[in-house]
Amino acid sequence: MRIIFAGTPEFAATALERIVGAGHEVVLVLTQPDRPAGRGMKLQASAVKQVALKHNMALAQPRSLRLDGKYPEDAQRAQQAIVLAQADAMVVAAYGLILPQWALDAPRLGCLNIHASLLPRWRGAAPIHRAIEAGDAQTGVTIMQMDAGLDTGDMLLLASVPIEVTDTTATLHDRLAALGADLIVQALSDAQAGKLQARQQPEAGVTYAHKIEKHEAALDWRMTAPTLDQRIRAFNPFPGATLQVAGEVVKVWRACVESGEPVKASANASAGLVLQADAHGVKVACGSGVLCLTELQRAGGKRLSAADFLRGFELPVGTLLDAHPDAIHSNAQKDPA
Repeated sequence: MRIIFAGTPEFAATALERIVGAGHEVVLVLTQPDRPAGRGMKLQASAVKQVALKHNMALAQPRSLRLDGKYPEDAQRAQQAIVLAQADAMVVAAYGLILPQWALDAPRLGCLNIHASLLPRWRGAAPIHRAIEAGDAQTGVTIMQMDAGLDTGDMLLLASVPIEVTDTTATLHDRLAALGADLIVQALSDAQAGKLQARQQPEAGVTYAHKIEKHEAALDWRMTAPTLDQRIRAFNPFPGATLQVAGEVVKVWRACVESGEPVKASANASAGLVLQADAHGVKVACGSGVLCLTELQRAGGKRLSAADFLRGFELPVGTLLDAHPDAIHSNAQKDPA
Protein backbone atom coordinates (compact mmCIF):
# COMPACT_ATOMS: atom_id res chain seq x y z
CA MET A 1 0.00 0.00 0.00
CA ARG A 2 0.94 3.66 -0.32
CA ILE A 3 1.81 4.86 3.18
CA ILE A 4 2.49 8.23 4.76
CA PHE A 5 4.51 7.81 7.96
CA ALA A 6 4.52 10.40 10.77
CA GLY A 7 6.88 9.90 13.70
CA THR A 8 9.99 11.20 15.39
CA PRO A 9 11.93 9.10 17.97
CA GLU A 10 13.52 5.64 17.91
CA PHE A 11 10.19 3.99 18.81
CA ALA A 12 8.76 5.27 15.53
CA ALA A 13 11.91 4.57 13.49
CA THR A 14 11.66 0.88 14.40
CA ALA A 15 8.15 0.76 12.94
CA LEU A 16 9.18 2.64 9.78
CA GLU A 17 11.96 0.14 9.06
CA ARG A 18 9.53 -2.77 9.46
CA ILE A 19 6.96 -1.15 7.15
CA VAL A 20 9.62 -0.72 4.48
CA GLY A 21 10.79 -4.29 5.03
CA ALA A 22 7.23 -5.55 4.56
CA GLY A 23 7.18 -4.11 1.05
CA HIS A 24 4.88 -1.12 1.49
CA GLU A 25 5.62 2.06 -0.45
CA VAL A 26 6.30 4.92 1.96
CA VAL A 27 5.45 7.92 -0.21
CA LEU A 28 5.99 10.63 2.42
CA VAL A 29 7.59 10.87 5.87
CA LEU A 30 6.63 13.56 8.38
CA THR A 31 8.91 14.18 11.34
CA GLN A 32 9.77 16.96 13.77
CA PRO A 33 12.28 19.65 12.77
CA ASP A 34 15.91 19.04 13.70
CA ARG A 35 16.61 19.93 17.34
CA PRO A 36 19.80 20.95 19.18
CA ALA A 37 21.12 18.07 21.28
CA GLY A 38 24.30 16.78 22.90
CA ARG A 39 27.04 18.69 24.67
CA GLY A 40 27.65 20.91 21.66
CA MET A 41 23.90 21.50 21.20
CA LYS A 42 24.26 20.94 17.47
CA LEU A 43 21.16 20.38 15.35
CA GLN A 44 20.40 16.68 15.09
CA ALA A 45 18.02 14.82 12.82
CA SER A 46 15.34 12.66 14.43
CA ALA A 47 15.65 8.88 14.32
CA VAL A 48 12.81 8.79 11.78
CA LYS A 49 14.51 11.36 9.54
CA GLN A 50 17.66 9.26 9.53
CA VAL A 51 15.68 6.23 8.32
CA ALA A 52 13.92 8.34 5.68
CA LEU A 53 17.21 9.69 4.34
CA LYS A 54 18.71 6.20 4.26
CA HIS A 55 15.85 5.00 2.06
CA ASN A 56 15.65 8.22 -0.05
CA MET A 57 12.06 8.91 1.04
CA ALA A 58 10.20 12.17 0.48
CA LEU A 59 10.46 14.12 3.73
CA ALA A 60 8.63 17.02 5.39
CA GLN A 61 9.42 18.64 8.75
CA PRO A 62 6.63 21.15 9.44
CA ARG A 63 6.66 23.02 12.73
CA SER A 64 2.87 22.72 12.84
CA LEU A 65 -0.01 21.21 10.87
CA ARG A 66 -2.53 23.83 11.96
CA LEU A 67 -3.58 25.97 9.01
CA ASP A 68 -4.73 28.69 11.42
CA GLY A 69 -1.77 28.33 13.78
CA LYS A 70 1.58 30.01 14.33
CA TYR A 71 3.17 28.48 11.21
CA PRO A 72 0.46 28.46 8.51
CA GLU A 73 3.01 28.29 5.67
CA ASP A 74 4.47 25.07 7.10
CA ALA A 75 0.99 23.60 7.46
CA GLN A 76 -0.02 24.55 3.92
CA ARG A 77 3.09 22.97 2.42
CA ALA A 78 2.53 19.81 4.46
CA GLN A 79 -1.12 19.69 3.43
CA GLN A 80 -0.17 19.94 -0.23
CA ALA A 81 2.39 17.14 0.15
CA ILE A 82 -0.11 14.90 1.97
CA VAL A 83 -2.82 15.45 -0.63
CA LEU A 84 -0.43 14.82 -3.53
CA ALA A 85 0.80 11.61 -1.90
CA GLN A 86 -2.62 9.97 -2.46
CA ALA A 87 -1.88 7.54 0.36
CA ASP A 88 -3.95 4.55 1.34
CA ALA A 89 -3.15 5.12 5.03
CA MET A 90 -1.06 7.25 7.36
CA VAL A 91 0.82 5.51 10.17
CA VAL A 92 1.50 7.70 13.20
CA ALA A 93 3.92 6.81 15.99
CA ALA A 94 5.12 9.28 18.62
CA TYR A 95 5.04 12.11 16.08
CA GLY A 96 4.74 14.97 18.55
CA LEU A 97 2.36 17.18 16.55
CA ILE A 98 -1.42 17.21 16.76
CA LEU A 99 -3.08 16.05 13.55
CA PRO A 100 -5.98 18.32 12.56
CA GLN A 101 -9.12 16.88 11.02
CA TRP A 102 -8.00 17.56 7.45
CA ALA A 103 -4.93 15.36 8.04
CA LEU A 104 -6.98 12.58 9.66
CA ASP A 105 -9.32 12.56 6.66
CA ALA A 106 -6.69 12.75 3.90
CA PRO A 107 -5.65 9.08 3.47
CA ARG A 108 -8.19 6.65 2.04
CA LEU A 109 -8.14 4.47 5.18
CA GLY A 110 -7.45 7.28 7.62
CA CYS A 111 -4.65 7.38 10.19
CA LEU A 112 -3.46 4.40 12.23
CA ASN A 113 -1.64 5.12 15.49
CA ILE A 114 0.87 2.86 17.27
CA HIS A 115 0.27 3.53 20.97
CA ALA A 116 2.47 1.97 23.66
CA SER A 117 -0.21 0.89 26.13
CA LEU A 118 -3.30 -1.25 26.40
CA LEU A 119 -5.92 1.40 25.80
CA PRO A 120 -7.86 2.93 27.43
CA ARG A 121 -5.20 2.72 30.17
CA TRP A 122 -2.45 5.30 29.78
CA ARG A 123 -3.69 7.56 27.06
CA GLY A 124 -1.31 10.45 26.55
CA ALA A 125 2.35 11.32 26.23
CA ALA A 126 4.26 8.96 28.56
CA PRO A 127 2.52 5.57 28.68
CA ILE A 128 5.67 3.49 29.18
CA HIS A 129 6.96 5.58 32.09
CA ARG A 130 3.60 5.71 33.83
CA ALA A 131 2.94 1.98 33.53
CA ILE A 132 6.21 1.20 35.34
CA GLU A 133 5.71 4.00 37.88
CA ALA A 134 2.26 2.65 38.75
CA GLY A 135 3.54 -0.89 39.24
CA ASP A 136 1.41 -2.35 36.44
CA ALA A 137 1.93 -6.06 35.87
CA GLN A 138 1.54 -5.77 32.11
CA THR A 139 1.30 -3.31 29.27
CA GLY A 140 1.39 -3.59 25.49
CA VAL A 141 0.65 -1.91 22.19
CA THR A 142 -2.65 -0.79 20.70
CA ILE A 143 -3.10 -0.04 17.01
CA MET A 144 -5.82 2.60 16.97
CA GLN A 145 -7.89 4.35 14.31
CA MET A 146 -7.13 7.98 15.08
CA ASP A 147 -9.83 10.56 15.71
CA ALA A 148 -9.75 14.14 16.98
CA GLY A 149 -9.53 13.11 20.66
CA LEU A 150 -6.48 12.31 22.78
CA ASP A 151 -5.95 8.59 22.09
CA THR A 152 -9.72 8.03 22.05
CA GLY A 153 -10.08 6.31 18.66
CA ASP A 154 -11.37 2.81 17.99
CA MET A 155 -9.00 -0.07 18.73
CA LEU A 156 -7.91 -2.24 15.80
CA LEU A 157 -5.29 -4.60 17.24
CA LEU A 158 -3.84 -5.17 20.71
CA ALA A 159 -0.96 -7.22 22.06
CA SER A 160 0.31 -7.39 25.65
CA VAL A 161 3.67 -8.01 27.36
CA PRO A 162 4.49 -8.50 31.05
CA ILE A 163 6.39 -5.77 32.90
CA GLU A 164 9.30 -7.46 34.63
CA VAL A 165 10.41 -6.34 38.11
CA THR A 166 13.74 -5.23 36.63
CA ASP A 167 12.28 -3.35 33.66
CA THR A 168 13.22 0.27 33.13
CA THR A 169 11.58 2.59 30.64
CA ALA A 170 14.57 1.94 28.35
CA THR A 171 14.22 -1.86 28.35
CA LEU A 172 10.43 -1.83 28.11
CA HIS A 173 10.57 0.79 25.34
CA ASP A 174 12.68 -1.50 23.16
CA ARG A 175 10.34 -4.46 23.58
CA LEU A 176 7.28 -2.35 22.86
CA ALA A 177 8.93 -0.73 19.83
CA ALA A 178 9.54 -4.16 18.32
CA LEU A 179 6.01 -5.29 19.21
CA GLY A 180 4.50 -2.12 17.74
CA ALA A 181 6.45 -2.60 14.51
CA ASP A 182 5.15 -6.16 14.14
CA LEU A 183 1.61 -5.15 15.00
CA ILE A 184 1.41 -2.25 12.52
CA VAL A 185 2.62 -4.51 9.70
CA GLN A 186 -0.13 -6.95 10.62
CA ALA A 187 -2.67 -4.11 10.73
CA LEU A 188 -1.67 -2.89 7.28
CA SER A 189 -1.92 -6.40 5.89
CA ASP A 190 -5.38 -6.83 7.44
CA ALA A 191 -6.45 -3.41 6.15
CA GLN A 192 -5.31 -4.31 2.64
CA ALA A 193 -7.39 -7.47 2.83
CA GLY A 194 -10.39 -5.66 4.32
CA LYS A 195 -10.16 -7.71 7.53
CA LEU A 196 -9.53 -5.00 10.16
CA GLN A 197 -12.18 -5.02 12.87
CA ALA A 198 -12.60 -1.80 14.88
CA ARG A 199 -14.08 -1.67 18.35
CA GLN A 200 -14.74 1.21 20.67
CA GLN A 201 -12.58 1.72 23.70
CA PRO A 202 -14.39 0.88 26.95
CA GLU A 203 -15.32 3.84 29.11
CA ALA A 204 -14.09 2.10 32.26
CA GLY A 205 -10.38 2.09 33.08
CA VAL A 206 -9.34 5.34 31.39
CA THR A 207 -6.09 6.80 32.78
CA TYR A 208 -3.82 9.54 31.45
CA ALA A 209 -0.05 9.30 31.11
CA HIS A 210 0.93 12.91 31.63
CA LYS A 211 4.23 14.13 30.22
CA ILE A 212 7.24 13.48 32.46
CA GLU A 213 8.51 16.62 34.15
CA LYS A 214 12.06 16.96 35.49
CA HIS A 215 10.90 17.90 38.98
CA GLU A 216 9.24 14.49 39.36
CA ALA A 217 12.65 12.82 39.48
CA ALA A 218 13.29 13.92 43.08
CA LEU A 219 13.00 10.95 45.45
CA ASP A 220 10.74 11.48 48.44
CA TRP A 221 11.88 9.02 51.11
CA ARG A 222 8.48 9.17 52.82
CA MET A 223 7.17 6.96 50.01
CA THR A 224 7.29 3.17 50.31
CA ALA A 225 10.35 1.29 49.07
CA PRO A 226 8.42 -0.43 46.24
CA THR A 227 6.99 2.91 45.08
CA LEU A 228 10.46 4.47 44.99
CA ASP A 229 11.88 1.47 43.12
CA GLN A 230 9.13 1.84 40.50
CA ARG A 231 9.85 5.55 40.11
CA ILE A 232 13.59 4.96 39.69
CA ARG A 233 12.93 2.40 36.94
CA ALA A 234 10.27 4.59 35.33
CA PHE A 235 12.63 7.57 35.14
CA ASN A 236 15.53 5.60 33.64
CA PRO A 237 16.79 6.95 31.24
CA PHE A 238 14.85 10.24 31.50
CA PRO A 239 14.96 12.32 33.61
CA GLY A 240 16.86 10.07 36.04
CA ALA A 241 15.75 9.82 39.68
CA THR A 242 17.67 12.06 42.08
CA LEU A 243 18.54 12.34 45.75
CA GLN A 244 20.35 15.08 47.65
CA VAL A 245 23.02 14.73 50.30
CA ALA A 246 24.81 17.71 51.83
CA GLY A 247 23.37 19.87 49.07
CA GLU A 248 24.76 17.74 46.22
CA VAL A 249 22.39 16.16 43.74
CA VAL A 250 23.08 12.51 42.91
CA LYS A 251 21.26 10.49 40.28
CA VAL A 252 20.02 7.01 41.13
CA TRP A 253 19.78 4.65 38.17
CA ARG A 254 19.14 1.29 39.79
CA ALA A 255 17.85 0.01 43.11
CA CYS A 256 16.05 -2.93 44.67
CA VAL A 257 13.66 -3.44 47.55
CA GLU A 258 15.37 -4.99 50.59
CA SER A 259 14.07 -7.65 52.93
CA GLY A 260 15.28 -9.20 56.18
CA GLU A 261 17.57 -7.52 58.72
CA PRO A 262 17.78 -4.06 57.09
CA VAL A 263 13.99 -3.82 57.19
CA LYS A 264 13.94 -4.64 60.91
CA ALA A 265 16.63 -2.00 61.49
CA SER A 266 14.48 0.57 59.72
CA ALA A 267 11.45 0.09 61.98
CA ASN A 268 12.11 3.27 63.96
CA ALA A 269 14.46 4.99 61.52
CA SER A 270 13.72 8.33 59.90
CA ALA A 271 12.84 8.25 56.22
CA GLY A 272 16.00 8.94 54.23
CA LEU A 273 18.40 7.53 56.84
CA VAL A 274 21.35 5.55 55.46
CA LEU A 275 21.30 2.17 57.25
CA GLN A 276 24.18 0.53 55.40
CA ALA A 277 26.66 1.54 52.69
CA ASP A 278 29.04 -1.02 51.23
CA ALA A 279 29.86 -2.87 48.04
CA HIS A 280 26.38 -4.40 48.00
CA GLY A 281 24.64 -1.02 47.86
CA VAL A 282 23.39 1.95 49.85
CA LYS A 283 20.45 0.87 52.01
CA VAL A 284 18.04 3.68 52.88
CA ALA A 285 15.05 3.69 55.21
CA CYS A 286 11.82 4.70 53.47
CA GLY A 287 8.34 5.57 54.64
CA SER A 288 7.84 1.81 54.64
CA GLY A 289 10.61 -0.68 53.95
CA VAL A 290 14.18 -0.26 52.78
CA LEU A 291 15.55 0.57 49.35
CA CYS A 292 19.03 -0.55 48.30
CA LEU A 293 20.64 1.81 45.79
CA THR A 294 22.97 -0.11 43.46
CA GLU A 295 23.88 2.32 40.63
CA LEU A 296 24.51 6.03 41.18
CA GLN A 297 26.04 9.04 39.42
CA ARG A 298 27.48 12.34 40.60
CA ALA A 299 26.96 15.48 38.54
CA GLY A 300 29.41 15.40 35.63
CA GLY A 301 30.48 11.85 36.45
CA LYS A 302 29.75 8.40 35.10
CA ARG A 303 27.16 5.90 36.20
CA LEU A 304 28.85 3.69 38.79
CA SER A 305 28.07 0.61 40.81
CA ALA A 306 27.54 1.33 44.49
CA ALA A 307 30.97 -0.12 45.28
CA ASP A 308 32.76 2.21 42.84
CA PHE A 309 30.59 5.18 43.77
CA LEU A 310 31.41 4.86 47.49
CA ARG A 311 35.16 4.91 46.78
CA GLY A 312 34.83 8.57 45.83
CA PHE A 313 31.78 9.64 47.80
CA GLU A 314 31.33 9.08 51.52
CA LEU A 315 27.90 8.03 52.73
CA PRO A 316 28.44 6.85 56.31
CA VAL A 317 25.75 4.96 58.19
CA GLY A 318 23.50 7.47 59.92
CA THR A 319 23.61 10.03 57.09
CA LEU A 320 20.20 11.57 56.58
CA LEU A 321 19.59 12.20 52.90
CA ASP A 322 18.24 15.68 52.34
CA ALA A 323 14.56 16.20 51.62
CA HIS A 324 14.75 17.38 48.03
CA PRO A 325 13.05 20.80 47.72
CA ASP A 326 11.13 19.60 44.67
CA ALA A 327 10.06 16.27 46.19
CA ILE A 328 6.47 15.48 45.35
CA HIS A 329 4.62 13.68 48.14
CA SER A 330 1.10 13.82 46.74
CA ASN A 331 1.55 10.51 44.94
CA ALA A 332 3.00 8.65 47.91
CA GLN A 333 1.52 5.18 48.32
CA LYS A 334 -0.97 5.85 45.55
CA ASP A 335 -1.30 4.59 42.02
CA PRO A 336 -0.30 7.66 39.95
CA ALA A 337 -3.24 6.98 37.62
